[in-house]
Amino acid sequence: MRTSLLLDTVRAELAERVAGEVRFDPGSRAAYSTDASNYRALPLGVVVPRTPEDAALAIDVCREHDMPVLSRGGGTSLAGQCCNAAVVLDWSKYCHRVVSIDPQARTAVVEPGISLDRLNSVLKPHGLMVGPKPSTHVSCTIGGMIGNNSCGSTAQAYGKMADSVRRLEIHTYGGERMWVGPGMAGLTSSLRDGLTDIVARYAADIRKSYPDIPRRVSGYNLDWLLPERDPDAAKFLVGSESTLVTVLRAELELVPVPAAKALVVLGFPDIYTAADAVPDVLAHHPAALEGLDHRLVQLEHLRHLADKAIKQLPEGKAWLMAQFDGESASEADERAHAMISALTDRPEVSASLLDNPEREAELWAAREAGLGATAYPPDGPETHEGWEDAGVPPDRLGDYLRDFERLLDLYGYESSSLYGHFGQGCVHTRIPFDLRTAEGIAHYREFAKDSAHLVVAYGGSLSGEHGDGQSRAELLPIMFGDRVVEAFGEVKRLFDPDNRMNPGKIVDPHPLDSDLRQGVSYRPWEPRTHFAYPDDGHHFSHAANRCVGVGKCRGDHGGVMCPSYRATREEEHSTRGRARLLFEMLQGEVITDGWRSTEVRDALDLCLSCKGCRSDCPVDVDMATYKAEFLSHHYHWRLRPMSHYSMGWIPLWARLATGAAPLANAVTHARGLRRVIARLGGVDPRRELPRFASRRFTRTFVRPTDAEPGPRGRVLLWPDTFTNNFDPQIADAAVTVLTAAGFTVDIPRRAVCCGLTWISTGQLPTAKRVLARTLRTLEPALREGIPIVVLEPSCAAVFRSDLPELLDGDEDARRLAGQTRTLAELLAERAPEWSPPQVLGSVVVQPHCHQHAILGSEPDRELLDSTGAEVDLLDAGCCGLAGNFGFERGHYDVSVACAQDQLIPALREVSPDTAILADGFSCRTQIRHLLPEVRPRHTAELLAQALQGGIP
Repeated sequence: MRTSLLLDTVRAELAERVAGEVRFDPGSRAAYSTDASNYRALPLGVVVPRTPEDAALAIDVCREHDMPVLSRGGGTSLAGQCCNAAVVLDWSKYCHRVVSIDPQARTAVVEPGISLDRLNSVLKPHGLMVGPKPSTHVSCTIGGMIGNNSCGSTAQAYGKMADSVRRLEIHTYGGERMWVGPGMAGLTSSLRDGLTDIVARYAADIRKSYPDIPRRVSGYNLDWLLPERDPDAAKFLVGSESTLVTVLRAELELVPVPAAKALVVLGFPDIYTAADAVPDVLAHHPAALEGLDHRLVQLEHLRHLADKAIKQLPEGKAWLMAQFDGESASEADERAHAMISALTDRPEVSASLLDNPEREAELWAAREAGLGATAYPPDGPETHEGWEDAGVPPDRLGDYLRDFERLLDLYGYESSSLYGHFGQGCVHTRIPFDLRTAEGIAHYREFAKDSAHLVVAYGGSLSGEHGDGQSRAELLPIMFGDRVVEAFGEVKRLFDPDNRMNPGKIVDPHPLDSDLRQGVSYRPWEPRTHFAYPDDGHHFSHAANRCVGVGKCRGDHGGVMCPSYRATREEEHSTRGRARLLFEMLQGEVITDGWRSTEVRDALDLCLSCKGCRSDCPVDVDMATYKAEFLSHHYHWRLRPMSHYSMGWIPLWARLATGAAPLANAVTHARGLRRVIARLGGVDPRRELPRFASRRFTRTFVRPTDAEPGPRGRVLLWPDTFTNNFDPQIADAAVTVLTAAGFTVDIPRRAVCCGLTWISTGQLPTAKRVLARTLRTLEPALREGIPIVVLEPSCAAVFRSDLPELLDGDEDARRLAGQTRTLAELLAERAPEWSPPQVLGSVVVQPHCHQHAILGSEPDRELLDSTGAEVDLLDAGCCGLAGNFGFERGHYDVSVACAQDQLIPALREVSPDTAILADGFSCRTQIRHLLPEVRPRHTAELLAQALQGGIP
């Protein structure tokens, strides 16, 4: 065992000699304990180098103390490549520079930490891109793609990552550094001579054992060193999973971005018939050919990931998605129609050509979300990777799938879905392995062995994309035979004689059933909680283990998740990193103080509680809820941060202050007093506190008489704290709109609150009391089924999601969740014939994060479209204020960075005559703070002004 004294010495030397961040603390080790696989191994420490030279220095220090090392990019590996009891080098935070681009030669030199999407965005102005595109393209790094020999759907046209690598700058554990590329040039003489000798002695075995198929990712690429193939040292090293060298920089061959695309979807009666048709589709040379079965589509539909795209699918229970590229739309369409004509003469085949780019994008996104969508089927047990990646000859795919299904039946397994890159014979699935009992694990082990024999019998590869790591490396002798595996061992000893580079992977592997994240010793602490976690069997431990590690929360653009990661690029500030810490907290091995953990508290501190992960995460991790739960227990019977008392209790303070608004505003905005108040309240002094309204909406609202109600009935308008005390004109506007639409508007008879601020600060017992009081007040409306119209999206989200989970089993809580409507939802459901006023001109909308995550924005878009306005619904992420978060001391810089990431630049491009809508109080406050010249409004204000004849 590594002694703590040795680790302290290594940490001190790394900190002294390496420019970067050196972390051997429990929180960092917990955050990097696993990847997207079934495996778990606590790292010795983590180094975040600032430059490739820093990484080389870190390896030198590790070598001096005989420490193993592991390079990690996006951490999305599915076979356990990226978790090890080693010093982990995380390249993704700093080492993401584009060194150079040569558009004429179509090459680029990059650092390994750059994500694929970020690199492609830099290349786009040149009309170029990287060929392979894995489904994790938002987060996977170039270094990780090189380590894994990644593929994705576009590999049909452009090949694997090895086909895109031109040269690599590498560093060996022994300290040798070199650029390698075509031929053996660049290698040191010892490496060159050693490899030449190995290949010469094992050439016949290599030729015999390597399957000639499109998707062979298993093993080392010794076939790239055969003399008849023009040896290439760089391509040989691709896919070596950090077991041989560390990649410092890479020169990539790029491909032109297709000028036009056409997507054809073919429908079949079953997945086997679809697979049988693959050779016929391939005859038309598609740029991508994906397969998916009815089960995947059903799961996607249940999760509402691609409802509109699914409606465009042709009849069938299995589908092939064939993409055709062309120099023009007509050329792409012509190729697509030629394929359709050739296949649809068969009665079992149906076809549709998707001509809407949005629907195409949705369908591709649904296909890419397959791993997450199939992880937790609602009608069955959780599923796992472990045999999700086989590759066989495409012309034998149908028969292989039939035999694979028979094998699943023999072992009593039912796959959650069969899908994958069918054009290259690569099949993905997740299987409900029992990885918690000795019997279940032994069953899994035997299944993996039999599955390996089945794939090899079909001339296939154990891995067609995800690599060997630990889940398949033990089975490599079945595929390659003992002689080639012996050659792998010689290669490993040539480059890494002391087995310090990611040990236990590919060569001399740990058993596939060891180091499991669950395993027979899995017995997490199961604490009592405030939230019910109904989707996790009412177990917090299941919620904390929900993350499957695909890293979508580490993306740079699109969606809401995860704003703090985009600002800091820290693993522990991603949804995934926080989930890992919560998992380790319940394990109690590295984080030992449970709810009192400062490591978990610090990781959650920069969570904005935006709930973006609730919708954007493929498996619906809800970190906002987990944070509220943690804070409630962490501060139980302890002094809280002052902001929890100031911001957390804002409904009370606002009610008191609005009664004396002039005095309250004078005190909170006086130059000297403002800073004192901010300091006392835990508020950042750079924040200007919102001004209280001179009147409260509930004090001036004229309650309707008992006269005949409006033709569309009664509605109850919810007077939330922010609208009621800060922006009462919004509620006035809502009354105008609702009345014009034919509703009779009423409000609750006494003060009410949704409890949001107590929830977000983790004061859950208080929140439950507040919500219980609210339900009692709303009881008459709930009994009558009267719609509750909520103008503040975050309050509506509380009623739809937090309330039923906090007051689990309370029927009135369920009623309120079911009767809560946004303004747009109510008008769409109860007044579909009503014609809203015309709004001429452009409207830009910033959706509130909670609306994005819980409610959805489609009704708002449809309402605004019906006004005749030109609507731009921004996909600019979180505004960064997020309720109390952006006000709290210590959060200002991150809050502003979140807004400056996409939202503020987008609004700066808006013309002055464009109406800017932001229904969320936080969004409007942040926009006004950072763009004082902009006047964001609520949708109700825009509609009311148009009704009254004003110019919006």
